[in-house]
Amino acid sequence: MTAEVPAPDSASASVSDSAPAAASVPVPVPTAFGTPAAPRVAVIGEARLDVDPEIARIGVTVSARGTDRRAALDDLTRRNAAALELIRSYGDAVEKVGTGAFAISPELTRSGRGERIRAYRGSVYLTAELGDFTELGELTTRLADLELTRVDGPWWALRPDSPAYGEARRAAVREAVQRARAYAEALGARLTALLELADQGAEHPVPYGAHDSVLRMAPAAVAGSLESAPALDLEPQRQTVQAQVTARFLMTPPQL
Repeated sequence: MTAEVPAPDSASASVSDSAPAAASVPVPVPTAFGTPAAPRVAVIGEARLDVDPEIARIGVTVSARGTDRRAALDDLTRRNAAALELIRSYGDAVEKVGTGAFAISPELTRSGRGERIRAYRGSVYLTAELGDFTELGELTTRLADLELTRVDGPWWALRPDSPAYGEARRAAVREAVQRARAYAEALGARLTALLELADQGAEHPVPYGAHDSVLRMAPAAVAGSLESAPALDLEPQRQTVQAQVTARFLMTPPQL
C-alpha cells in the first residue's frame, strides 16, 4: 500500500517564498535634514530699503456750532463746500479726495430738573491724497486758514504697486543665496539645488517717528484774512520697506 503525500498549499508557499526577498530590499528613510551624501542648508534672507515716499495723505475736519440746528447745519454745509472747492482747485496734484464721516449732535445742559439743548455741533471729515508734493505745503496752510477747519497730516506712504516692494524682495533672495553659498564654502562644499523658497512677505512701509511727523493745525475761530498764509515747507519723510524669505538648498558633501 502506497501513501500519498499531500501537495503543499499554493498560497502559503508563495507567501513563504516571497517573504525573504521583500525583507532583503533596503527602504530609504527620508530625513528632514538631508543625507550625508546630499546635506541640506536652510537660511533666511532679509532686505531693508529706505526710499522716497510716493504719496501724501492729509485729513481735514470742518466744524460748525450754533444755537439753532438748521443754522449750524447750513454753516457746516457752506464750510464743507469751501474746503472741497479749495482741494479740487489743485487739479491733478490731488489724486483722491473723499468724505470720511459726518456728524451733528446737540449739546445738552441741565436746567432745574430737566435737560435743555444749549447748542448744536457738527463736523465733516475729509481726506485728500496728493502725488505732487510741491503743492502740499500751500494746500495745507490754505485749508488751515479756513473758518473752523482743522488739518492733520501729512502721512507719507508708497503706492500699493510701488517698485520698491519688488526691489526689496529681490534683494532678500540675493542675500539668501549669498548666505547659503557662504555656509557651503566654509565646509568646502558648493550648492547643487534649491529645494524651497518661502516668501515671508514684504511689510508695509514703516516710517521712522511717524507720530512725530504728523502736523496738526487747530481750527481758526474766524474766517481767514484776505492775505494768504505762507506755505509750509514740508520735507517728505523716507519710507522703510522690508522683505524676508526662507530658502533651503542641497549641497555637496562637506570636506571635514
